[in-house]
Amino acid sequence: MATIKDIASKSNVSITTVSRVLNHDTSLSVTEETRQRIIKVANQLNYQTIRGRKKQLQNSSPTYKFGILMCQSLEEELSDPYFLSIRHGIESQCHHFNIEVTEVYRMSNFHLNQLNVHLDGLIIAGKIDEGLVDTIHEQIKHLVFVDHSPDENRFDSIVIDFEKSTWIALEHLFSLGYTNIGYIGGMQGKHIKANEKREIEDERYVFFTKKMKELGNYNDAHVFVGEFTMSDGYRLMKEAIQKGNLPEAYFIASDPMAVGALRALQEAAIKVPEDVAIVSFDNVEMAQFASCPLSTIHVPTDTMGKTSVKLLLDRLQGRDIPLKVNVPTTFVQRESCGALAKTRHVPN
Repeated sequence: MATIKDIASKSNVSITTVSRVLNHDTSLSVTEETRQRIIKVANQLNYQTIRGRKKQLQNSSPTYKFGILMCQSLEEELSDPYFLSIRHGIESQCHHFNIEVTEVYRMSNFHLNQLNVHLDGLIIAGKIDEGLVDTIHEQIKHLVFVDHSPDENRFDSIVIDFEKSTWIALEHLFSLGYTNIGYIGGMQGKHIKANEKREIEDERYVFFTKKMKELGNYNDAHVFVGEFTMSDGYRLMKEAIQKGNLPEAYFIASDPMAVGALRALQEAAIKVPEDVAIVSFDNVEMAQFASCPLSTIHVPTDTMGKTSVKLLLDRLQGRDIPLKVNVPTTFVQRESCGALAKTRHVPN
């Protein structure tokens, strides 16, 4: 392999001059004749700069091809940006590592015969049935799950602790003196095949019910469960208002539902947080721009998506032990919880 020293010797110039010419140093004062002579010798010797060799190495490296299976339809994704942010995180990280995302499947119209068995790996965002997991795994070896962990002894997964996150929300409301707290949320769906899923209780609902019963503060009349949509947040809050005797505060299991609930309260001239306080979940972009900016649990969905790509790369590069990454959540305080106005404290 030719070196800068070889070129300098044949061109009758110094090694420094050769280096600066080949690296396009515009500050170098050298005649055009000398510059062309150096370039000609370098070409004759098939010399490549370090930058050129790196680029050639990158271009010759194998390019991985990943697929994404989203459990949400495009319409569901747009109405609740939680999974939209996860997908964006996956795609941006793939772009960063020069990985080709060749397929984006959606459970709403997914059929196994569509699956590209030549994919190097598949990232699945959302909950799918264990039987479907096994069927997909028969065709694609490397799977990573986001927001679901069907078998932590076999598959990599990225999840959040819904129980701990719900407790963060409740603890904040308790700290402000609220004890009569309602709940608005949705049912989770575990997908079996295209357009077929079985409903399962959401972990936020399960923990809320359990904890409030333990504390002796549970009131079934203040608990409403529907779909994770803005329209259902509106509908369920309308039902609560029609029942009357609203609780002091609500924990609402998604920001879009909370935005819908705010609209229903506004129409009924019920003020937030003066009459009813709200803490929601997700911290999607709309939360800070709601009619009353939402205090909410921040879920780093973009990071969850990016982490799934890193785990999949790590698997492809030889790691055998499955990893379950539990991503922490944090509380974001805004106006809807009433913390800025309240001075009460939880009684001893």
